[in-house]
Amino acid sequence: MTQVTAKSNGIHEVAPPSSSIGDIENRKVSYCLFGKYTFRQLFEVRLLTWMSYTGAVLEGYLQRLDAMFIQVIALALMAFPQALAHGGVLSIAIGNTWYNGWAPYDSPTGQTTIIRPWSSYNPIQDATDPTLSCNDDGTSGALQLTAPITAGEKITAYWNQVWPHPYGPMLVYMAQCPGTTCTGVNSDTLSWFKIDESGLINGTIYDGFWGDGLMIADNSSWTTTIPSTIPNGPYLIRFETIALHSLPAQLYPECAQLMVTGGGSLAPTAAELVKFPGAYSNTDPGLTVDIYSNEAQTETTYPIPGPPLYGSNGVTSTPASPSGPSSTSSVPTTSISSSAPSSTPTGPVVPEYGQCGGIGFTGSTTCASPFKCNVVNAYYSQCY
Repeated sequence: MTQVTAKSNGIHEVAPPSSSIGDIENRKVSYCLFGKYTFRQLFEVRLLTWMSYTGAVLEGYLQRLDAMFIQVIALALMAFPQALAHGGVLSIAIGNTWYNGWAPYDSPTGQTTIIRPWSSYNPIQDATDPTLSCNDDGTSGALQLTAPITAGEKITAYWNQVWPHPYGPMLVYMAQCPGTTCTGVNSDTLSWFKIDESGLINGTIYDGFWGDGLMIADNSSWTTTIPSTIPNGPYLIRFETIALHSLPAQLYPECAQLMVTGGGSLAPTAAELVKFPGAYSNTDPGLTVDIYSNEAQTETTYPIPGPPLYGSNGVTSTPASPSGPSSTSSVPTTSISSSAPSSTPTGPVVPEYGQCGGIGFTGSTTCASPFKCNVVNAYYSQCY
C-alpha cells in the first residue's frame, strides 16, 4: 500500500510500499494541491501549450518576414536594375575638356551631353540586334551636344565602374554624318569604319592579356586617336567592348557626336565600311570563341570581329592594341624604349595607325612616310 506522509506545509511525500528511505529521497515528487495533477504535469502542459502557441506565432512572423524580404528584394531590383547589369561609358575627355555621359536610368529630360542616349547597362548578345549601333534606337537626344575635335587629337572614354570583364577585344569606330551635324541623324543609317582595335595582346585565349584587360589597367578607360587623314565634318564615334567570358558574347557599344576639323581627304574604302547591325554575325569566330576550351589553352591568335582598320588598305591588323591607354599600371614589367623598336626594319610598309612592333610581333617595322613607329606599351608599337 502506498504510504503518504503529510507535511505541515501542505506538500505530500509519496513512496511505493517497498521503497526504502533512500529510494524515497531519490524519488521525491512534489504535488501541488490541484486535485490529481502534479505541479510538474501542469507545468509541462502549460509549457507545451506556450511552445505551440509561440511556434505558431513565430512561424507566422517568419512567413511574413520571408514575404517582406522577397518584396524588398524585388523592389530593389526594379529600382536598381544596374545592380544586375554591367555598365557603359560614363564620360568622355578631349584634351582638357570633360564631357559628362548619359545616365540611362535617369529621366532623359534635361540631360545634356555629347554622348548619344543609351538605354541599359545590360549587354547586347545578338549581332542582329537593332540597337547595336549605339545601344539604343539610334536617335539623338533632345538636348544633344557635339564636341569639337581636331584630326590627330586623342579622345578618351571612361566607363562607369571598374570594368569586370578582362577577356575580350576593344574596338572603336567612326561614321561620318551627312550635312552639317549628326543631330537628328539615326545611327542605324550610317556607314561605320574602324579606327582602333585591340584583341589578344599576349598569351593564350584562355588566360592571356586582352584589350579589355588593357582598358581595365588604365582605370577602365580607353584612349584613341582621331585619324589625321579623315575628311572634316560631323561624325559619330563608337566605343565598344566585347566580353568573351560567357556565350553568347556580350557587346557594349556607346556613341558620341564629334565635329572634326583639320583633317585630310582620305575617305574610308568600301571594304572598310560596315553597318550596325550587319558588321558582325552570330557565327563570327571572334564572337563564338570558347575561352575555356582545351584549344583555347594553347591558341595564341584571335580574329577580331568587324572590317579591317581604316587606312590599312584592306589588311586586317594583327590582334593587338593599336592605340590603347598609356597606363602601365597592370601591364607586365618590361623594359621598353620611348621610340621605335630597335629591330632592323623588314617587310612591307606599315600604314598610319598600323602595328610596327611589340613583344612577340614579327611583322614589318617600317612605317609609311612621314609616320614613325612609336611605343604604346610593351606589347604594341604604332605608326603615327
